[in-house]
Amino acid sequence: MLPLHVTNETSRLRAVVLGSAINNGPTPTQEEAYDPKSLEHILAGTYPVEEDMVREMEAFHQVFQKYDVKVYRPELIENYNQIFTRDIGFVIDDVFIKANILPDRERELDAIQYVIDQINPAKVVRPPEEVHIEGGDVMLWNDYIFIGTYKGSDYKDYITARTNLQGVNYIKELFPHKIVKEFDLVKSKLEARDNALHLDCCFQPIGKNKGIIYKSGFRQESDYVYLVKLFGKENLFHITRDEMYHMNSNVFSIDENVVVSEQKFTRLNKWLRDHDFTVEEIPYAEIAKQEGLLRCSTLPLIRD
Repeated sequence: MLPLHVTNETSRLRAVVLGSAINNGPTPTQEEAYDPKSLEHILAGTYPVEEDMVREMEAFHQVFQKYDVKVYRPELIENYNQIFTRDIGFVIDDVFIKANILPDRERELDAIQYVIDQINPAKVVRPPEEVHIEGGDVMLWNDYIFIGTYKGSDYKDYITARTNLQGVNYIKELFPHKIVKEFDLVKSKLEARDNALHLDCCFQPIGKNKGIIYKSGFRQESDYVYLVKLFGKENLFHITRDEMYHMNSNVFSIDENVVVSEQKFTRLNKWLRDHDFTVEEIPYAEIAKQEGLLRCSTLPLIRD
């Protein structure tokens, strides 16, 4: 049995599902694009190729091996994008929650069924159909669960709106002892620089009391202020619109003082080192073209 345990984003990682870029399939058509950033690269002819993405994910895998983390990979689906395991499920405390993802992506859950089979069945749940929630929107911070959502009345018109208020309420009911706080995110179907696809595109805790934040990713300034009050402004690294676009907030913590980051995030990586973090820099810029980065490619199962 896998003894699931995840209560925050930064405790020492012991087991994780890392996505895969092998047999990733052809470049999607315009119509198949799930988000404005992928669309931008499809139209520009700069959409990432499999060979580069496999190389990037292998670099990530090697960092996990260096820190002696148990790594599970999805079973291979021919011609299919299986990079972003964060979308398909997530662990809160000792419960595995299957996400209600875009219907086209259901097969990605089947590909990690062999992992789910190792979990106590009483600890695996699937929300009802009307509940939309994806792992990228769910951020654990000890007693808190932060959830990204979109409260606009036009929710159903946005393929980039991934977690609804029913999703927030579902988590509140499942974890009544936690403080569940939702954040209304800015969405765009057309401009990737103004689209917070998930909460981890504009905010993520790091270390014991710090975080990376993009103020304009929140539709309500009060949501941003809430986090500033909770963490303290001096503990937050504020990223620019361009840094948000390149996904600077989507790093991944292996421990409270170890952060895996993209090698081109110069300003962020310097700030992390200045604050006594060990920064494991890897290339991940090709994968970033699909509006997902390091956190998106992982599904943590066990943290100390």
